[in-house]
Parts: sequence; C-alpha cells; structure tokens
Amino acid sequence: MFHTKRHSLHKGFTLVELLIVILLISIVYFLGFEGVEIGKKTPKTLTPLTLKSNILSSELFQKKATLLCVDKCRSCYLRSGLSSGFEAYENPIDLTNTEAYTIDRYDTLSRIEYGRYQDKKICLIMDFFKNGSSTQIILKNDRGSYFLPAFFGEPREFPSLEEAKEYWLRNTDLVSNSGDFY
Repeated sequence: MFHTKRHSLHKGFTLVELLIVILLISIVYFLGFEGVEIGKKTPKTLTPLTLKSNILSSELFQKKATLLCVDKCRSCYLRSGLSSGFEAYENPIDLTNTEAYTIDRYDTLSRIEYGRYQDKKICLIMDFFKNGSSTQIILKNDRGSYFLPAFFGEPREFPSLEEAKEYWLRNTDLVSNSGDFY
C-alpha cells in the first residue's frame, strides 16, 4: 500500500507584506480625508426662526450675549457678556431688510429705532441669557412676520404683523392669568 503524503501548502502574508499594506492604506486615508472633519456641525443660516437656537449654540455664547445687526440686517455682530467688544458674526445670515417691533404699554405695535453702530443704522439688537431667555420681539421681513418669545415656546411665523401682535397679546394674557387658580 502506498501512502501518499499530502503536503498542505498554507501560504500566508509575511509581516513585511502586512506592514506595507497598512502603510499604503494609511497614506491613502490621510491624503483623501485630510480636509474632512467628521462630526463637525455646520451652523444653520441665521433667520428669524433660527436666531435664538443659533446664538445659544454659538461658540461665542457664554452666560449672556448680545446680537447687533446693521446695514439693513445684512451684517451682524455678537458680543459675549457685557464688557467684551462686538465680534463679526461669521456664519451665514438671512435677515436682510428685517424690521423689529415691540408692543408698548398701550398694546400698540411700535417699530423699534435703535440708533447707530460704527456709523451704520442698527436694525436689530437682541439679548440672550444663560437660562435660554431672550428679548421678546416681533420681526418682519419680505417673507413674513415672526414672533420670538422671551422664554417659553418656539419662534412662530405669521402672514402679517397684526397676527403676530395678537399672538403676543394672547400669550401675555395666558401667562399673566396662569396664577388665577391659587
């Protein structure tokens, strides 16, 4: 009886070959993904509906911040705290031709006139605080009117200034009457 001896050839990679493959993969990875930052959030465009959330999540926001917009709201500046200077808001802005309104003590809608900053007319000033509150205001631009609450609720869009005013007054009544059951 003949016994044939089987030689099983298990050919594998040598250590040098594995190191070369790892080196090539590393080079391709670093060349291909050098400028890509994975997981970095890009800020949303600053609009009346995203104003509060963008500022509160901004790198410049600490405990208090003030947003100041000039040049028909095409340029904005952000100041962190009370004593620091204003820094240009570098992210995209879509507030062009925005007008700011408030409601006076007679429940009349009044356009806010702020004055000037660096010899440019100010169209908007808003304060933002650590607890999530901000200046309560109504903004109007070419696309609609927007109610920005001081603390509770999300900004809302309305077709007209009057509807935004009515919403403001209705919510003010709800808040002021919320203690009636005590």
